[in-house]
Amino acid sequence: MKDGNNMRRPRRREGLRLLLYIFVVAVMVYVCVYMPTPYIIYQPGSANEVKPMLSIAKGDTEERGTFMMTTVAASYANIAMLVMSVFNPNDEVAKKQARLGDMSEDEYAAEQVYMMSDSQSSAMEAAYREAKVPFSIVPEYLFVFSTPDDSVNNKYFKPGDRIEEVNGKPVPDNTALAGILKPMNVGDEVTVKLLRSGKTLEQKLKLIPIKDQKTGSTRAGLGVTIATMQAVKTKDPGHQVQFKDTRIGGPSAGLMFSMEIVNQLTPGDLTKGYRVAGTGTIDKNGTVGAIGGVQHKIVAADRENADIFFVPKDNYNEAKAKADQIKTKMKLVQVNTLEQAMDYMNQLQAKS
Repeated sequence: MKDGNNMRRPRRREGLRLLLYIFVVAVMVYVCVYMPTPYIIYQPGSANEVKPMLSIAKGDTEERGTFMMTTVAASYANIAMLVMSVFNPNDEVAKKQARLGDMSEDEYAAEQVYMMSDSQSSAMEAAYREAKVPFSIVPEYLFVFSTPDDSVNNKYFKPGDRIEEVNGKPVPDNTALAGILKPMNVGDEVTVKLLRSGKTLEQKLKLIPIKDQKTGSTRAGLGVTIATMQAVKTKDPGHQVQFKDTRIGGPSAGLMFSMEIVNQLTPGDLTKGYRVAGTGTIDKNGTVGAIGGVQHKIVAADRENADIFFVPKDNYNEAKAKADQIKTKMKLVQVNTLEQAMDYMNQLQAKS
């Protein structure tokens, strides 16, 4: 006759082993997948056609080729990703702090949104000048950059918010906001209308003391860091550029935005049948500036079979080294201005 107690002991041991196994697996999954690390991994992103990202009512949309903006993919790394990056020659591992600086991840994301919007505005200005289309600059709304930790009002705002009204009055710029708050005192209550992720919110909050860094005087304010977002408006509504939400941040698509806009606003097809990729910031005068991650953008453009890649002069050597490494057939063209890029395309024979 078997002892029941003796039979239960092996079962208990098996149960404990199973629980230990599950615990070990759970810990490993957490460490490899969910545990944060202080690193970020940069990789080649995408090469996206610019044409679907904007519209112009009277624009000439006929293109045999295409203009493409290029991106860098950035991922906050876990242990598994760091291990896999060792075997990928296109991965670049960097310290997260080098990317964020003193900003939180939300503040960094908000900054990228602002920079993309500013890039689009500058691209429009440069393109309108090139195409000789009359335009004006109009302040549109206030954008929340950051919500300082030491501000008691940071619970009412998030980086990326749009401040549209204060006490029922529109605030398209800092001047309008200052005019509303000037006669008010610290502790006075205001109603702020916000747009956050497409939803309208109303927040009632008290003004707090803000110290002017230049004069040392104190005034009543909201307690957040803001910037004015401007709109570029054309005299003829048919020439107005409307950008769609690309969900891509940063300023480096400026040059390619300008080229697509000029192409739609001027006679003929500037693409000449070529797949034209590129990168570079642009200012309102058409000056092309350097960007980061050009080596990743070269790979992204090559994957999309680009024929030509426009690169800022200061990024050319790094771009050429990567192009040689991957043995791309793309033609690298260094430019300092939008006009130089236009001249290059204008002198090309149309692709047969």
